[in-house]
Amino acid sequence: MSPATDRFAPTAGTADGDATTLHLHGRWTLRYASGIAAALAGAPDGVAAVDARGCERLDTLGVLQLLRFADRRGLDYAALHFRPDQQPLVDAIEDVHDDRPTGKREYGVRAALERLGRAVVANTREVVALVGFFGEVQAKLLRLLKDPGRFRLTATVHHMEQIGLDAVPLVALLSFMVGAVIAFLGAMVLADFGATIFVVELVNVAFLREFGVLLSAILLAGRTASAFTAQIGMMVNREEIDAIRVLGLDPIDLLVIPRVLALLAMLPLLTFIAMMAGLLGGMAVGAFSLDIPAAAYLARMQETMQVRHFVVGMVKAPVFALVIGLIGCLEGLQVKGTAQSLGERTTSSVVQAISLVIVIDAFAALWFMQMDY
Repeated sequence: MSPATDRFAPTAGTADGDATTLHLHGRWTLRYASGIAAALAGAPDGVAAVDARGCERLDTLGVLQLLRFADRRGLDYAALHFRPDQQPLVDAIEDVHDDRPTGKREYGVRAALERLGRAVVANTREVVALVGFFGEVQAKLLRLLKDPGRFRLTATVHHMEQIGLDAVPLVALLSFMVGAVIAFLGAMVLADFGATIFVVELVNVAFLREFGVLLSAILLAGRTASAFTAQIGMMVNREEIDAIRVLGLDPIDLLVIPRVLALLAMLPLLTFIAMMAGLLGGMAVGAFSLDIPAAAYLARMQETMQVRHFVVGMVKAPVFALVIGLIGCLEGLQVKGTAQSLGERTTSSVVQAISLVIVIDAFAALWFMQMDY
């Protein structure tokens, strides 16, 4: 460094008679990064405060170094003194000064166990939050019985249209195609035993008990849960949730309950549509590919169809609706105010909803099998 620039070099030292205050001078900027590190490294151990008002210039690097110096020495940020024109920069950096890039991913048994432990803890917190959120929503649903004026009929009907009516073509088309696929696969196996006619029972039981409600729930988990999270998350980002609370309104009454009630009303209807579409898909394959006339297919369906299979499928629909609605709304309310957080929560809501729907369906299938129903 030339003599012309030595006078700008950062320095740090204590004054005579006051060994607890570190006085800073010079330019604490990126250009003098090495000098800043050297000046702070030579600071005495008994420093209890830092006076940066003597700094001629101060940029982001200088503030970061001072904040991290305070962290290392265990100093409170109130012990750092800056000029009034420097304080806004310090305030802007203070909340993010320790957000450093993550290090290179470690491999090995210990690192794998650590990641597994962190994942278990995070998932446990999500489950606890979901259970608590369910309790809060349930309590406020019961409150509607005492105070019906809190119920948002217009919002509920609006969400019913978005969730139900707009999803009917997609649910019907996919269910029809899956019903046709199941009939094809069943016919391939049953034809070897000369029992192609049993394709009717296969399609009936599969769609009435499982596929009708499962396909509808998975489609709504991907389509509706993500929409709920994105809508509520954007309201969090724009501080609309805070504005709702300032107005004396409850975000649960205003945003969550209409969406949950709309799902509870529409998922059973979509399940019924999916069941009918799946049965039609199986009948179409039987009529055009398996040489089973439509009249014979319908007659066989009428003879073998049991109401208990339909009841099993419909009973699961409200449970899946509640799970999808709660997860979608909870993830939206947990958005932290950034675009990255919104994307992460939207992805998380879809993954959690689909995973939980499948897990609940598996346990329900085992339970009904043990009950011989």
